[in-house]
Amino acid sequence: MNTNMRGGGRRRSLWKSPVLITALILLIPLLGGWNWDLRGFVFVGTLLFGIGLTYELLTRNVDAIAYRAAVGVAFAAAFLLVWVNFVQFVDVNPAAVMYFGVPIVGIIGAAMARFQPDGMARALFATALAQALVLAIALIIRNPQVTPWTPAVLRGFGLNAFFVMLFVGSGLLFRKAASGESAPGAV
Repeated sequence: MNTNMRGGGRRRSLWKSPVLITALILLIPLLGGWNWDLRGFVFVGTLLFGIGLTYELLTRNVDAIAYRAAVGVAFAAAFLLVWVNFVQFVDVNPAAVMYFGVPIVGIIGAAMARFQPDGMARALFATALAQALVLAIALIIRNPQVTPWTPAVLRGFGLNAFFVMLFVGSGLLFRKAASGESAPGAV
């Protein structure tokens, strides 16, 4: 047990929460009878654990609820975006690989902002713009004779708008953290 005291409270372990949350989430496909092989569980488990550990590292010294929520929303959106498009890329649409660049925009922006809330807000707004640009590029290169406006295509536009809103929402939470709540130290 770690007995280091910081800020009046006991310092928590960085890895225990990510391990527990990863195990609980992986129970869903395991008990739900999803047809995954061991590689699928290892891939998703590694991705979830990495996101959880990164969340803990970024928020461990931050009391600002808006900042913590913004990081959580951004990570959840990035995970879902990668997950949905990994399935699309492998099974349906090779052009879905463009969506993998969206979280990279966020990662580069966060590093340039040194994880400060005002810079993180700009990074998440840029990530939302990158998400929208992928859709614009898809519309430009789309061949209407080959890809008709089916309900599935329209659902894809709605899902794209959903991700844009998640990234914008995270940016707004970072903006709130920058304006009124305590900011974390530079990492």
